[in-house]
Amino acid sequence: MDRGADGMGRTFSEVLCELRRSKGLSQRKAAADLHISQALLSHYENGAREPGLRFVCLACDYYGVSADYLLGRTESADGFAGETREKLRELSARLRELADSASM
Repeated sequence: MDRGADGMGRTFSEVLCELRRSKGLSQRKAAADLHISQALLSHYENGAREPGLRFVCLACDYYGVSADYLLGRTESADGFAGETREKLRELSARLRELADSASM
């Protein structure tokens, strides 16, 4: 898959390979868990083939990351930019406060 418009993002194949290695998984184990052949996973990881949407969704669920992260569109595994993440933390804290005050 192509790099981002600025040419700086990581590719799908790079991210996929990094995720597998960071989990300490062999290609054989990850491929079996993802219900594909080891050869096909190798092709995805070296950029020789591009996966379909079904595989992208499976890989996101398997590795616990967002599609934007897996596709190299963000550096954040949860897919949120820093400002959005901070707003979500603030909202979450406020909701906890409201829940605590309602239960008193």
